[in-house]
Amino acid sequence: MNDLHELLDPMKNPVTYAVPFFLLTIAIELAALKFLDDDHEEAGKSRTGYLGPDARTSMGMGLISLVFSLALKVGSFLVFIAVFTHLTPDALKMPTDTWWYWVLLILAVDLSFYASHRFVHRVNVGWAAHQAHHSSEYMNFATALRQKWNPWFEFLFWLPLPFLGFDPWTIYVAFGINLVWQFFTHTETIGKLPRPIEFVFNTPSHHRVHHGSDPEYLDKNYAGILIIWDRMFGSFVEETKRPTYGLTKPVNTYNMIKLQYGDYAQIMRNVHAAASWRDKLGYLFGPPGWEPRNHPLDPDLEPIRPAA
Repeated sequence: MNDLHELLDPMKNPVTYAVPFFLLTIAIELAALKFLDDDHEEAGKSRTGYLGPDARTSMGMGLISLVFSLALKVGSFLVFIAVFTHLTPDALKMPTDTWWYWVLLILAVDLSFYASHRFVHRVNVGWAAHQAHHSSEYMNFATALRQKWNPWFEFLFWLPLPFLGFDPWTIYVAFGINLVWQFFTHTETIGKLPRPIEFVFNTPSHHRVHHGSDPEYLDKNYAGILIIWDRMFGSFVEETKRPTYGLTKPVNTYNMIKLQYGDYAQIMRNVHAAASWRDKLGYLFGPPGWEPRNHPLDPDLEPIRPAA
């Protein structure tokens, strides 16, 4: 229970110390962008800057996501402790007071994040949870706070880490560091960085691609901290033009419930109307936009293929 107390102590979470910097960078970005750039009114231009309702929605979703993230932390921590204590051989358990432990852990957590992120983009039931983060048509630091309320799939991708000998409490510290890094990639105010940095790390340029709904940008650049995973596994694309942000089918709402659960409702309708178990499973575990060969004529059952 002492370990659980340590886990829930906000002063042991790197994100706690980053919050003042998050707020400061939002304020600086607002000033730099003069609050709102109206270029999006011109044909063919995507939105830039900030829009009040959009930013408030993003921050509200971020605040509520803390509750769901806490539930994931507590539930997964108890499982990880049981695995680490009873199933992990002592020979695999690594000392947490060495520098190399933390390097290995940050790399392992980052690779786990890449795998989890790729999964939620390519499997419909995962995308239903994650698409809320991509629903804004703006790319700014407030958008970084537009977090999902259904982070449960992350548990499956973190589960191998205690088996490999990583002490459970340290996994959450490393993931906090990962999240802090990702916050600073959500901006248009930073151009491309020096080539060695762009080659190794996930940068604002790389992450702008990830939030693009343009066909050439879909399902690319899943990285957390290191872009090398995308380069290794064939999901990297360089930013060659300014992306069009948001989903391929705009949601046109600031209702947080619809943003978080609208895709789940669509999946349920599709599954209910499906003619076979194969089709039902396809709507759940196929890629976003999956449809059976004999697709129903009812347009309300048309699956939505959002931006990846």
